[in-house]
Amino acid sequence: MLSLMRKHATSWLIKIILGAIVVVFVLWGVGSWTSQRSNMVATVNGEMITADDYRVAYKRLIEQVRQNFGNSLNDELIKTLQLDKQALNQLIDKILMRQAASKLELRVSDQELAQSIRSISAFQNAGVFDPRRYQGVLNSNDLTPEAFEISQKDALLLEKLNNLITGSVKVSDQEAMAWYMWNEAMVNLDFFLLEADRYPDISVTAEEIQTYFESRKESYKTEPALKVRYIKFESKAWAAQAEVADDEIQAYYDEHPDEFQNPKTVEARHILIEVGQDAGTEAVAEAKKRIEDVLQKARAGEDFAELAKQYSEGPSKDKGGYLGTFKRDAMVKPFADKAFSMKPGEISDPVQTQFGWHLIKVEKVNEAASTPLAGAKDDIRKKLADERAKQLAYDAAESVFDAAFEGRLLEEIAADQQLAVNTTDFFTRQGPPKGVPDKAGFAKAAFDLPEEQVSEILDLGDGYYLLEIVAKQAARIPELAEVEEKVKADLINEKKNEKAKTDAEALLSALKDGGTIETIGKKFDLTPMSTGFFKRNVAIPNIGFERELSRAAFELSEKSSLPKEVLQGGKGFYVIKFKQRKTPATEEFEKEKANVKERLLQQKRSETLRAWLEQKKNSSEIIVESGYSES
Repeated sequence: MLSLMRKHATSWLIKIILGAIVVVFVLWGVGSWTSQRSNMVATVNGEMITADDYRVAYKRLIEQVRQNFGNSLNDELIKTLQLDKQALNQLIDKILMRQAASKLELRVSDQELAQSIRSISAFQNAGVFDPRRYQGVLNSNDLTPEAFEISQKDALLLEKLNNLITGSVKVSDQEAMAWYMWNEAMVNLDFFLLEADRYPDISVTAEEIQTYFESRKESYKTEPALKVRYIKFESKAWAAQAEVADDEIQAYYDEHPDEFQNPKTVEARHILIEVGQDAGTEAVAEAKKRIEDVLQKARAGEDFAELAKQYSEGPSKDKGGYLGTFKRDAMVKPFADKAFSMKPGEISDPVQTQFGWHLIKVEKVNEAASTPLAGAKDDIRKKLADERAKQLAYDAAESVFDAAFEGRLLEEIAADQQLAVNTTDFFTRQGPPKGVPDKAGFAKAAFDLPEEQVSEILDLGDGYYLLEIVAKQAARIPELAEVEEKVKADLINEKKNEKAKTDAEALLSALKDGGTIETIGKKFDLTPMSTGFFKRNVAIPNIGFERELSRAAFELSEKSSLPKEVLQGGKGFYVIKFKQRKTPATEEFEKEKANVKERLLQQKRSETLRAWLEQKKNSSEIIVESGYSES
């Protein structure tokens, strides 16, 4: 069965597939135990985690987080999220689970493995497993069937263990109702906000600045810094030497036929009426009724694009619902199945997906076809030339590294080989030089590098690098004159906050003495504001996401309408006063009971698994090498 899969099968969706099928922990690199022993990150009950395992896990975790944060993901956010710790802990957790599964003698049969692979939609054609597609998907993502099947078998084994650990977890109706009533309750507040900027006239003396600095010297301590000399080997510098012969292009074309198969594509428009994934049956039915009304207009001859502009709730609304040309795998399955079964000019019946109800109008169908050699030749030449130029760049870096290994300086070698040498300004671990895409990788390599040594060849995304330390600056406490402006600004800001807090406390005290919101507001020259109704654990209208403020708000009532103390938030100090509360109706719970119970069940299962893993960690021997971190 598995050998049949290997003989035949193209899709870029493997990243999504892997994310879906590896049930518990997907971030795992398959590495050689013996060849990488000298490159160890940690051991778990004697089982090793290699640096390669860790790098793969960390890189994949960053890519996963980047999908959520986009361009806002930077070094500071990566540090805040502690992705290095997360990656290592996921690897440790997986080993602990695998070891436990082995002790319990859990097994995954070849039949179970084969069935799980056959059920993955991206390996199917028209709902049936396609061995050629299977092979093509793996090839396009540099995976062998053997490596993928090992990974999948591991995932199925961990799923069995997970089910064993959490299978007895239940959620009662009473538990679900209590959670629903708690989670869906809403309150409305009146509030005052006292911001630091309300006090622009705060001044400080030189003596106060000196005293403030003396009491907080450690907070102004500088970080260790390095100045580094480096050579960058970009493949484009060797592009002229990376010639590709016609017979090499022919050979590549013959050896990679799947790359030149162009799948069927469809050009279409759609109209979407959105329905939330947790919507009740009434909301789903109402949305369907609306889409059916639009369908009648479309089939009566009204322009589909204009109807989309008027009625669609999707992001393509302003373009008349135009989706462009897409492959089957680019759309969710129900949408793709319908669109790829239609003819040009057809308008579909309503199609339900996780996003809501759709009407689809197919404008053009492009049948599957092969790209001939003449049409693929330029792309193949560029691909092979790029690969060759990259190899030449690496060879050049290796030549310099070998020369440096004999004790020569980078500057001297570069002069002999007519290579450009760059020297950075001083930088810390948080602030490596500009112009390097992988700043964290550059900084880590530099700070791990002993003096008077040249680094290993580093691949930092835009080329290969060799680094050499020029100078070091130790961490130190600066003289006041070096940081006086910052110290002054910090002191003034602290005084502003103290004044805001003092006034907020006076305002709260006046309210507790019986003053009304309006009267007290006039006394302090403040206008009271209201939040409107909001739930727990969401952004508060007119305030923002403030967890402590939200917690305090739900402790208030008509009898106890004021908190014990003022609350500090991101914008300043808040004085809040209870206004109204809304409790959800029992009938609403009945409509949502099934969803609530399922959500709570998954939550309790996750908590049970976490508690089990914590117990396993406490009873296991886990050794983490210096330079890595585990939480």
